[in-house]
Amino acid sequence: MQLVRESTGADRWSNARNILAVRLDNIGDVLMTTPALRAIKEANPQRSVTLLTSETGAAAACYIPAIDHVLRYDAPWVKSIWQASSLSGLRCLSQITEGRFDAAIVFSVYSQSALPAATITWLAGIPLRLAFVRENPYQLLTDWVKESEPHNEIRHEVRRQLDLVASVGYTTTDDHLSFQVEPQDHAQTMEKLEEAGIDPARPFIVVHPGATAASRRYPAAQFAAAMRLIAARTGDHQFVITGGVEERQLVESVRLHGARGAVGMAGQFALGELAALIQRSVLLIANNTGPVHLAAALGTPVVDLYALTNPQHTPWRVLSRVLFHDVPCKYCYKSVCPEQHQACLRQVTPEAVAQAACELLETIAQRRDNVLPLPQRRLIHTPGGGVHA
Repeated sequence: MQLVRESTGADRWSNARNILAVRLDNIGDVLMTTPALRAIKEANPQRSVTLLTSETGAAAACYIPAIDHVLRYDAPWVKSIWQASSLSGLRCLSQITEGRFDAAIVFSVYSQSALPAATITWLAGIPLRLAFVRENPYQLLTDWVKESEPHNEIRHEVRRQLDLVASVGYTTTDDHLSFQVEPQDHAQTMEKLEEAGIDPARPFIVVHPGATAASRRYPAAQFAAAMRLIAARTGDHQFVITGGVEERQLVESVRLHGARGAVGMAGQFALGELAALIQRSVLLIANNTGPVHLAAALGTPVVDLYALTNPQHTPWRVLSRVLFHDVPCKYCYKSVCPEQHQACLRQVTPEAVAQAACELLETIAQRRDNVLPLPQRRLIHTPGGGVHA
């Protein structure tokens, strides 16, 4: 990785006190950027970090210690449920200009151009501007790293962003995701669980069957079947099924056909409360979506039903099993399966999900009883759709 500079001195990045971090995607993307944000902050503890992010991404900001301030902008070049407008773009530019930032760092996935965001930071007069780019950005960026993905390498999203900030001297020895749950979130979550009939003294498993993209949703019937198998093998575990307000029908379907006594709680948890729920659970079973990265930040083991839409977003630094079925059409980056078969998920059997969950529960029990270290996560594809970590 080679940093390309225009006419800026390296010491200008070390002296920058007021930094704008641009991450215009969703909550999971913001969470996977937290180690890089920590590196920015640790390089100079007196530094102020402002996050420019989407409306959904902003929900996580108050739980991330490295972030001091937040600006919201739903950009037209990023997928969003919100309708972008030129007026909101002008308002965003005005806010950034008024911020008088010393430097800006644009974080983006390799399939997304950083140049639109870089243009805004240039128009705002920010003197130092850094991003990954494929083509020469000329004056839009003062410092840039030539995009090498996916042709020369593919890095995890966390590593990618750490490499970007390291190019200007910002590093950290702690590359874990961060999310700091507040005490009131725990209290409110426990109250809601007790009202729903969940005994907090007994272990419970969180099941999250939804995802924003249809291509990343494991079938509801298979989620339910996996729950029944896990319940039959473990006996004492309770199940809490979560989702957004718009996923109530999905959650209710999984509850009705899943493990006996499972509780559906779609739309009942704010983000901090969902985090508290996941942190208190023994295991999360979910599609590859935001709660998986919450679990990684909080240290909760995960069974991740991983649609092969992209290769970079597996659970980071947490005990996990990543399950998928290998297909020739993998890494399509599509929200809807272009082949209309969704084989990368559908061919993962409920038996494979239950087996992965039971293996993790056994490992957790062994570690608790024998103080065994957690194994390093590794991906081993197995015929029939399983990947064991």
